[in-house]
Amino acid sequence: MRIRKKKWAMPYMQDHPEYAVLEPSQYVGKWADRFANPKAPIHLEIGSGKGQFIIGMAQKHPDVNYIGIDMEDSVLAMAVKKAVEAGVKNVQLLLTNGGDVADLFKQGEIQKLYLNFSDPWPKKRHAKRRLTSSQFLTSYQRILPAGASLEFKTDNRGLFEYSLVSLNNFGLHFESVNLDLHHGNEEDLAANVETEYEEKFKEKGPIYKIRARFPD
Repeated sequence: MRIRKKKWAMPYMQDHPEYAVLEPSQYVGKWADRFANPKAPIHLEIGSGKGQFIIGMAQKHPDVNYIGIDMEDSVLAMAVKKAVEAGVKNVQLLLTNGGDVADLFKQGEIQKLYLNFSDPWPKKRHAKRRLTSSQFLTSYQRILPAGASLEFKTDNRGLFEYSLVSLNNFGLHFESVNLDLHHGNEEDLAANVETEYEEKFKEKGPIYKIRARFPD
């Protein structure tokens, strides 16, 4: 989907450096210093979009620090705007493509990872671009401690099935596999924070969710 450019996006983010990080490479190994509570664990969402999920998680879990990554300035600016309006102190939003997160964080700097409604890259020749491919899992493993948790949501059946195989082959341990998040386990649903996309499309088909842990 083509993103409509917003002329106000970059100036707005430049005006809010307390949330928007436009040159993330300068904070490698020092991300804790960006937060009001530097001792709290840091959780990372790759592809944070307009920020509904990451801001919602920050509000729901004030004892956790959250970092969201997106490559589109017009999209990330809307997430920054949400953070400003919510006044949360435990969110940072990075403008970067997230191609190799190991270039942005040191080993163990991130304690948990979220992948929400990533691009499915349906053509076989593009499989390596899927965020659950072994190439990306290797990168995640380089910034997470042993046994760290990964949560994944999608409405794309093909990406879900591919991810099950990819995570299993990489040695992740499945804690739960939900085939219809919004019409299934009440406990999973109670803990769920929706993305904008999820809110819009949850009644048009099942939302799949995987919770898994990297090898110890």
